[in-house]
Amino acid sequence: MNWKTFITGVAAGFAAGYVVKELSNKNNMVSPEKVLTAIKTTLDDEGTSIRGSWIMMKPEKFTRNSLDYDVYKGGLTKVDGNESSQFEFIADANTGTILDLYQAG
Repeated sequence: MNWKTFITGVAAGFAAGYVVKELSNKNNMVSPEKVLTAIKTTLDDEGTSIRGSWIMMKPEKFTRNSLDYDVYKGGLTKVDGNESSQFEFIADANTGTILDLYQAG
């Protein structure tokens, strides 16, 4: 067996494995629709309802406490009787975890 061919094959195998790993990590993001549904379910209390909602379909880079995240940003309108409140949120695109939720304006 030719050692040069063997080492080239091993190097190509490692390179291919690394590329496949990186591509699979990028495809492990939670869909924005699932994130929005989870947030609406969490905030939909008895006596209140969600009237409108939105979410950015393309994840953005976000840094908090020196940690980098890919996040979805969105918002919703919650109605309680005649009173409505608008909220905005930031959710981790990989796990769907809410990183920030605040009342807008």
